Amino acid sequence: MRICLIGYGKMGQIIESLAIQKGHLITGRISSKNRNQLADYLSDSDVAIEFSSPDCALEHITICFEHQVPIVCGTTGWLDQWDEMLTLRGMTDGAILWASNFSIGVNILFAVNRYLATLMSPLIDYKPKVAEIHHIHKKDSPSGTALSLTKDILATRTDLSSWSLDSKQNSALYIDAKRTEDVVGYHNVSYESKQDIIEISHNAYSREGFASGAILAAEWIVGKTGCYGMKDVLGIG
Repeated sequence: MRICLIGYGKMGQIIESLAIQKGHLITGRISSKNRNQLADYLSDSDVAIEFSSPDCALEHITICFEHQVPIVCGTTGWLDQWDEMLTLRGMTDGAILWASNFSIGVNILFAVNRYLATLMSPLIDYKPKVAEIHHIHKKDSPSGTALSLTKDILATRTDLSSWSLDSKQNSALYIDAKRTEDVVGYHNVSYESKQDIIEISHNAYSREGFASGAILAAEWIVGKTGCYGMKDVLGIG
């Protein structure tokens, strides 16, 4: 498989290393210095894997659509442009697989979170909370993964209308987002009452889990059109 890497930071470099180990070919390494050459690299690529920044993600996706190259996108913080992306995808019949987190473990956490949220929704004495901790270099806060967990919880609740970083807003689901040195990624969902607490969590030890999932997604999406997520790749609800 011929892969064009869009974004060549720490994640892009780990993806490159693992992809080469798996026998894949890296056709391009796009950074801020050579973004204008993306279309040229796509002409020799079967798929693009994109981990860049929110301000240029949609542009990268659009170019991939226009050149009929499936794109696996792990950039978060641009979802206010999601509807625009869907329109562009429909016009070009392109292919995209977006995920807030490509770790297999986190996607299992997503599935467990959806199930637990359904069980807990009528139990209003239990107050839900989402917590996340990441390294200080992460650009968005709260994390895309925390927002994905939150969205699935809110879909089951009638007593909570939104989320907030302020723990004192009773009508909102509280997200506790922290940044500290050398934490790859930690996520926790809890339901606490006066009597007890129920918790599920995931703690990433390295970025390799995210990179492996992104490569798996790239292998899966080649030859497809449409809009997908990791639950399609893994076959989990």
